[in-house]
Amino acid sequence: MRHFSIITEADARRLEPGSTVVLGPGGHITPLARDTLRDLRVTVVDGRTPDDAAALVPAAEVKSVAIGSDHSGLALKATLVAALRGRGLAVNDLGTHTKDPVDYPDIASAVAVAVARGEAQAGIVIDGAGIGSAMVANKVPGVRAAMCPTPTIARYSREHNGANVVTLGASLLSPYDALAIVDVWLTTPMTEPRYIARLAKIRLVEDRAKSEWP
Repeated sequence: MRHFSIITEADARRLEPGSTVVLGPGGHITPLARDTLRDLRVTVVDGRTPDDAAALVPAAEVKSVAIGSDHSGLALKATLVAALRGRGLAVNDLGTHTKDPVDYPDIASAVAVAVARGEAQAGIVIDGAGIGSAMVANKVPGVRAAMCPTPTIARYSREHNGANVVTLGASLLSPYDALAIVDVWLTTPMTEPRYIARLAKIRLVEDRAKSEWP
């Protein structure tokens, strides 16, 4: 990860899209560079941010997705899989593949584990309302799942909370709405240092739950 005390327009243009860099304490980003960094979706981490927090930032350029749904979300999942593969993303469809009833915890946990293991950069889970799948996915350490009923919530979940799994309600959303939500969710980077620093606190809660509240 590259470190800077000042980021100029020339520096910004040499960075890889979707990369993460560290700006040292008291560092400065020129106004033109700030625009370029935003266009390239480069994440700038405050040098005072703990390294482990920086490592928790979700990928700004998502290239691989794990997706799953229960029987109620089968049609919507097919729509999303086709759209994502059409954009060149690697999509791992974890089921279900038939209309036979299945339980959302089984599907949500499969997607969440794939993300937690790094087998996919992001996860999408669909059930009737999206609520139960979010509850299940958030039981998997390292997963930050958010139920997103609108593009605005989707943007906040990435930008403010670093969500790495999104859950959708098939009974609440049209295919058009779901595609709009997923598009915003996948393309919104997490760049604000104060939000990034809070990811370490989320993980601290996970660690405490394992060690202090068995």
